[in-house]
Amino acid sequence: MIDLQIPTLKTDRLILRGPEARDFDNVAAFFADKDRSWGFGGPLGRNEAWRWYASMIGHWVLHGYGFWMAETHEGQPVGFVGIWGPEGWPEPELGWVMFEGAEGKGYAREAAEEVRRFAYEVLGFDTLSSNIFPGNARSVALAERMGATYERSYENVSHGTEMVYRHPGPEQLAEGKA
Repeated sequence: MIDLQIPTLKTDRLILRGPEARDFDNVAAFFADKDRSWGFGGPLGRNEAWRWYASMIGHWVLHGYGFWMAETHEGQPVGFVGIWGPEGWPEPELGWVMFEGAEGKGYAREAAEEVRRFAYEVLGFDTLSSNIFPGNARSVALAERMGATYERSYENVSHGTEMVYRHPGPEQLAEGKA
């Protein structure tokens, strides 16, 4: 096995770690559920989900960042959160997915804020956005709770119209303005 040297991040309740083979069934189950995955380009069949998962891992090789798998300190998988910037997108984005049963517990926010901190403090990003499908009220609410504001809509090369929510930059966060 190749060691991609994906850093492990920890929060009060979560461990964010690199993807592993054991994570695929949860990812496939997420993408198979049309009601849950529509805001992330789904639903996808198992083969398409595998290809998406493999590209998620490859993203780390190409960019040095990507999605972390999120699990509780007790080892319960809760979702994946990270920075995604495929070919044709205007900029890297901060994205999140929570698995069934993990929503409404604050895990997405906790993980996303840790990833945003890492992007600013370690990777040197000075801005981040989140691309959200119109109608995805839960993601809009989370972005806004994190201090992000609606900036514009654009035509995503993969998904059609998406709304861009701009996160506060590192200076704004340091000054407590977000």
